[in-house]
Amino acid sequence: MINPQDSVDQYKNDYRTIEQTMEKLSGGTRRLAAQLTTSASFDSLWNVLTDYDRLNLYIPNLLSSKKIYQKKNNVHLKQVGAQDFLGMKFSAEVTIDLFEDKELGLLKFNLIKGDFRKFEGSWKIQNIKDTKKNSLIYDLTVQGCQWMPIGMIEKRLKKDLSENLMAVDRQAKSIIN
Repeated sequence: MINPQDSVDQYKNDYRTIEQTMEKLSGGTRRLAAQLTTSASFDSLWNVLTDYDRLNLYIPNLLSSKKIYQKKNNVHLKQVGAQDFLGMKFSAEVTIDLFEDKELGLLKFNLIKGDFRKFEGSWKIQNIKDTKKNSLIYDLTVQGCQWMPIGMIEKRLKKDLSENLMAVDRQAKSIIN
């Protein structure tokens, strides 16, 4: 008989492979990157990441995600995220321009408008050579508005990046291709 705790422990072990970096840039800008090694297939990861109208169903703190435009591999999304930060509710809205390159496993996005001065980055899926595993990479450069002290929320951003990777991975592993 399978012990449910064993599968929970195994699942936690999968995430020892998260690597994360943060770089402080000028003007209160931060560049954060996180990488996760996963056994989820390329197609299942890609399908999760490009299911734009449902991202909020499994990505923590994403209240809504709506595709508002698509022409071939160019997509515009409107997203709203929310956090509890120091006992206060904080929400931010962005409209992003996203470019899909499935052959490269790349989703690159830039801010069109929103509650940040800068919000750009990418999701990238890469096969790990000579394995059946993939690397899922989330890269984000963000600069808050005047009322949003980025230094205070950078710890939260780092936590969110890891949680986002794990949520995408969990969803991808739940899909049967």
